[in-house]
Amino acid sequence: MTLQLKELCDKVVDLARKTGQIIKNERNNSTLNIESKGKNDFVTHIDKLSEKLIIEGLQSFLPQSGFIAEENTKSNKGEIFNWIIDPIDGTTNFIHGLSPHAISIALMQNDEIVIGVIYELGLDECFYSYKGGNAFLNGKKISVSTNKTIADSLIATGFPYTQYERIKPFMKTLEHFMHKSHGIRRLGSAATDLAYVACGRFDGFYEYNLNAWDVAAGAFLVQQAGGKVSDFYGSNNYIFGKELVASNTIVFDEFLSDINKIMCES
Repeated sequence: MTLQLKELCDKVVDLARKTGQIIKNERNNSTLNIESKGKNDFVTHIDKLSEKLIIEGLQSFLPQSGFIAEENTKSNKGEIFNWIIDPIDGTTNFIHGLSPHAISIALMQNDEIVIGVIYELGLDECFYSYKGGNAFLNGKKISVSTNKTIADSLIATGFPYTQYERIKPFMKTLEHFMHKSHGIRRLGSAATDLAYVACGRFDGFYEYNLNAWDVAAGAFLVQQAGGKVSDFYGSNNYIFGKELVASNTIVFDEFLSDINKIMCES
């Protein structure tokens, strides 16, 4: 089956924006029903509503597709096509009325991501791309930064909130990049962090204990915008491998080397 990826991507963008507006309306007009999935891991009724609406829309676009979705409202593996969905990435931010929080949708064909869409609700910014096309933000082409060294770079990361077994080397990375870079930011939404790498706001991003729905769309966007992505060992096991490094291609080797030495050799 040959997909018309641009047309399908346009439909996904429209679905993400419409779902985002429903999320905003629901957030303003109802009390959040917050459930705990584990320590510092929350879900609201709006996460579940968002996921349901997204899945219904995507299923109508591509009926034979399967789903890998955070809230597990529908989970089935497609033979060729699988959507990887986070209905609200940054739920803790969302609960507290903070931005960023984003819808993240990726389409995987066999083992390859071919569409990535991230809609950040707070700034009404939709980042998207499809295989064979460029990366865009609200219709304008985007690209990763052109900074040449970590010393000139602004770095993003995410703090662990459930898995602390690697906390000591992770804290060393914070100290390292505090000294070596322009600074470190922690926004609370990995999807948004990666979108910001794709458009050059951040020069690099790294985090461990990530899930596929946190990174699939964003990693694809970084690559489509001219950047590079890997796991902490420089391999391609970053969608399901629970760890990710992303940056422009100029600083990537230096960035990865620093993270690998601290996180993998400590």
